[in-house]
Order: sequence, then C-alpha cells, then structure tokens
Amino acid sequence: MTGYLTKKKICGQEQFPLVVMLEPTHRCNLTCSGCGRIREYHDTLAQEMTLAECLKAVDDAGAPVVTITGGEPLLYGPVRELVREVLARKKHIYFCTNGMLLEEAAADFLPTPRFTWNVHFDGTEAVHDQIIGRQGGFKKALAGVKAAKAMGFRVNTNTTVYRESSVSDIETLFEQLTSAGVDGILVAPGFSYEDVTGDVFLTRQEIVRKFQQIRQWERRFPIISTPIYLEFLAGGRDLSCTPWGNPTCNSQGWKAPCYLITDTHYATFAELMERTDWDHYSSGEDPRCSQCMVHCGFEPTVVRQMGGRDLWRMLKWNMHV
Repeated sequence: MTGYLTKKKICGQEQFPLVVMLEPTHRCNLTCSGCGRIREYHDTLAQEMTLAECLKAVDDAGAPVVTITGGEPLLYGPVRELVREVLARKKHIYFCTNGMLLEEAAADFLPTPRFTWNVHFDGTEAVHDQIIGRQGGFKKALAGVKAAKAMGFRVNTNTTVYRESSVSDIETLFEQLTSAGVDGILVAPGFSYEDVTGDVFLTRQEIVRKFQQIRQWERRFPIISTPIYLEFLAGGRDLSCTPWGNPTCNSQGWKAPCYLITDTHYATFAELMERTDWDHYSSGEDPRCSQCMVHCGFEPTVVRQMGGRDLWRMLKWNMHV
C-alpha cells in the first residue's frame, strides 16, 4: 500500500481507489435485517459477473486490495478460480462471508498471508441469530472461524453496530471472538439504506455515544479499525468522506457514487472516475450522507491524509496489527 500511494503521489493523481469492492454475485443464503444488497438488487439477484468481468474490474481499478463480497461470495460458481487469479496478480484479498459455508468450503482454498477470511458477526448468539434470521447461524459461523484458523488461514471478523445493538453485548462478542483466536476485529456503524425498512440505524450522535465506549477496548481486543477512524467515530475529530476510495463493481457495472449509495452504474471504471461528481459527495452536502460514518468512506481518508503525529500513530498501529 505504501508503494502504491507513493506512485500515485509522484504522478500527482489525487483520486484513486485503495480497495476494490467486488460483488460477483448478490445471491445469499441469509436475509439479514440490516442488509441493503438483497433488497436493492432484488430484480437482478440471478445475474452474476463472469470470471473475465471480475478480473477486468480488478485490473482496471489497479488497487492493491480486493474485497470479494456479495451477497454470499461462496455461492459464486468460479469463486476458487477468482481467488487464485486475483492472488496471482499480487493483490491482497479480504473475502467477506456470513460463515454459513465456511467450515466446509475453507479446504478448497490455500492459506497465504495475502488472503483473509472476513466473517460477519453482529452480536452474541441470540442477537446475531435474530439479525440474520437463522437459528444456529452464530454457532455455524464460529465453527467456520475455528476450522479456518486450524487450517492456517488468517481470519478477521466484521461487526455492524445498529441502534438496538447493546454495547455490553458487543463487548461479550469481542471476548468470544478473541478467545476463538481471530486475527482482527473490524467494527463500524451501519448505513441507513433506503431499501431497508425499520428504524435500525444510528444517527451521528448515537454513533458517537456508542463508540466512545467501544474505542476504550483497543488494547483489550484485536480491533483493526484504525485509531484515527475510531477517534472520528467517538467524536474526537472531523473527517471528510473519500467516496472514490472503495469503488464497487457488480453485475450491473461500476456502482456510483459509492459502496453505499446508488445513483447509477457505469460500464467502465474510467467512466466512474471521470463522470462522478466527487466534490459533491465528499463535501457531505448530499442529504443521504448526513448520518454516515461508515468505514468504507472514511478509512480511505485516514490513509490519504495521514502525516505528522497521525503518521506515527498509524505506523505504531500497523506494527501492532
């Protein structure tokens, strides 16, 4: 990432991706209450990207990190070939999964430092199972985490904080995940998708209150959300959004303007970068952005703007994780 950023600075390029969010399929084996994807793309769930389209997206964007997500990407037919080809391009992969298929599927992949399973947990067993609508889902996902760790994989987890999320429940969850040996825990507030019904998402004021407590756990648990981003979530600093930092490609094209908001889809990555009014979205003027503090928009800002004391904090954090 350092080499990539250096090259971009030398070239004078201001807007470029850090992570490609690749959604080869939107099919899923769960219907989680806070998920916007299965609702937003309900008319096109059967459509998938071809392997060639996936690899072209990775090549065109050129980012050093590829997040393979969905839907549930383990339902994507050529997923093993996709992972193999992306790794052959010397990219780092974060493979996002709900964990339902992980215990059985992990053996089809090979451990490498550039491949990380990223398993979603939104609370302890009762809370998580209620959110995903599947009894036994927590146990199944945790069994997948333990199986993958036993095989030598790097395994991270991802937790979304909602309005009804209990901070004490999340604390207990992190204790369980740490005991299971996970390598990292990502935690972030949810985004209020227009297609999701119910008042489940946090306002900025509510985010700050919850994360003022969560931020205190940095030394207790292997939290991999950056310290500067956590400071932002806890109300300790202001950050502007970097909407082009994590561009998303799926069966409909390049999603604009960002991973969370869909105004249109572009056929090519070049069109996405050239035709999107980035200044409008990074300014926060769009009313849909008013409560957003999600990591995909603000963690890239941390990376782009770090310098001075923040640079040393990030170097220290990077050595820790």
